[in-house]
Amino acid sequence: MSESRGGPGRQRELRRDAIDNRDRVLAAAAAAVRREGTAVPMATIAADAGVGVGTVYRHYPSRDALLGALTRRSFQLVLETARRAAALDGPPIERIRFFLEQTIEHGSDLVLPMHGGPTTSDEVTVALRNEAHRTLDSILERGQHDGTIRPEVTRADIVTFGALLAQGLPHVPDWKSTARRHADIYLAGLLDHSGRPDPDS
Repeated sequence: MSESRGGPGRQRELRRDAIDNRDRVLAAAAAAVRREGTAVPMATIAADAGVGVGTVYRHYPSRDALLGALTRRSFQLVLETARRAAALDGPPIERIRFFLEQTIEHGSDLVLPMHGGPTTSDEVTVALRNEAHRTLDSILERGQHDGTIRPEVTRADIVTFGALLAQGLPHVPDWKSTARRHADIYLAGLLDHSGRPDPDS
């Protein structure tokens, strides 16, 4: 028996379309907020996404809901990158290099909070942020424990510098190349040249 037009196959197709529309809205919103700020009209975001404004409001009933979704999406990306960095082989400084390089590569998607967005109280987003911070702390602590990273360096230093790298300067024609050069200089400054002994040696 053939499947009816309103059957499971059709429902799966509609769900896929809804997910695709939501993803397009978020991508368009990220670009629009980066371009025009958080007050960008919802109609502009809808037009950029190629959907009706009703579709935007169906997924995100208010501007705050949309900005909250962008913030959550940003922290998900940061956490995924931090976890990938922590899983790498090699010295901790190279894991921090990887984290910064990925921040540069995906900086346009890190609109909030890496571009100075408001803080969030959403429990899911806060949990993502805290786990990302713990993961970065573990990388940094390992480098300080083995004597390769300066003891005064904090996780906030890494996050703050990553935020600066994520927000390209409009007058710089090839921001990613420039940002990578700055990251190289920054990473060289993190290295501990004091001759502290490895506590495990």
